Amino acid sequence: MKTEFERFDMKKPPVRTKWYLRPLTYLLSAPDTIAHRTVIKKTGTEGLKPPYLLLCNHNAFMDFKVATKAIYPHRANYVVAIDGFIGREQLLRDVGCICKRKFTNDLTLIRQLRQVVQNGDVAVIYPEARYSLCGTTAPLPSSLGRLCRMLDVPVVTLICHGHHINSPFWNLHDRGVKPTEAEMKVLFTQETLKETTVDEINSALVKEFQYDEYTWQKERNIKVTYDKRAEGLHSVLYQCPDCGTEFRMKSKGTKLICEACGKTWEYTELGELKADDGDTRFSHIPDWYEWQRENVRKEVLAGTYSSGELPVKVDTLPNAKKFIYLGEGTMVHDMNGFTVRGTDVDGEPFEMIKPVSSLYSCHIEYNYLGKHGDCVDLNTLDDTWYIYPHNCDFSVTKMAIATEELYYEHRRAIGRPCPPGLA
Repeated sequence: MKTEFERFDMKKPPVRTKWYLRPLTYLLSAPDTIAHRTVIKKTGTEGLKPPYLLLCNHNAFMDFKVATKAIYPHRANYVVAIDGFIGREQLLRDVGCICKRKFTNDLTLIRQLRQVVQNGDVAVIYPEARYSLCGTTAPLPSSLGRLCRMLDVPVVTLICHGHHINSPFWNLHDRGVKPTEAEMKVLFTQETLKETTVDEINSALVKEFQYDEYTWQKERNIKVTYDKRAEGLHSVLYQCPDCGTEFRMKSKGTKLICEACGKTWEYTELGELKADDGDTRFSHIPDWYEWQRENVRKEVLAGTYSSGELPVKVDTLPNAKKFIYLGEGTMVHDMNGFTVRGTDVDGEPFEMIKPVSSLYSCHIEYNYLGKHGDCVDLNTLDDTWYIYPHNCDFSVTKMAIATEELYYEHRRAIGRPCPPGLA
């Protein structure tokens, strides 16, 4: 674009939470944790004081509120994606947030996290870097172990349960789930960290981050009576296991529906799927999701994976003020990665190419802000593009799965396969 926009200052040092905002952040978090009767179990935290690194799983916005309660009254700096800063940059900086553009290799962030622990505060990171799509663990970056060693402070995990069941990424309605739970655990003290290799740290983190929200729900017999509880689930489960057709799944009320073959499923109060007629191939939602992954993997291994050329609208987020319409174009996601090209509002060409080797995962949105539609979020170090396919058959969920499988195959091809659970 001919107009050069102000860029978000990613290098600004992290701000220690203003003293008068610390009790306010706790008070703002309290209503939800009280309403959901959140139970926080702590292990090995006796005498724990900052500085330390807190690694949290990520299923809903409520994760932040539970983390605030778990560490209070200590100061913390939270790593937050740039879209979280829109319209409230100064406030988020004042409460200690550090801006990050998703799935970029940002050395500035490392320096900022070092500053946090040098200040004697808690560094809070959500290493999955996006909300879980189906209530199970997303890949963790293999650089996490090195970061732990580099910061040289205790490593603490906070694994929340119930947030995905209460407000899944594909339908954010609060379903009143209670009680929700969280497990806060000192995984490594500063002393044990020094005696542990990077690979051992990563293995311990992968083990600690294993969770399945639907299993958790069934084990606790937690019923969700919301009468539209299935709506949006088709965005995650985009392929029919009966007829194999993609992108024809729909949902309404408590039903999941394949418009190609007519098969329907009831999404029960206990979070299971039951076919209205015939066999139920997948009653457990994560099993259906992983079946889709297997199908995508087959396409990748055969070298045939491609979204085809999709017409798209592109919005850019150079700073935290607002999204700016960039223009119309096309997006292709295939064996080479993402290629986005188009013409901006001034008639100038734009392009973003993200090769397979540069992305181990990607951020997607379902009907962003309830009105913009599904999109893929691609980033450079100084810009963020929200890319909306339109008037075409596609699934951003399939693109997210394919991004991971393409990366894994790339690593295998160069003789550096990813250990299980890592990317």
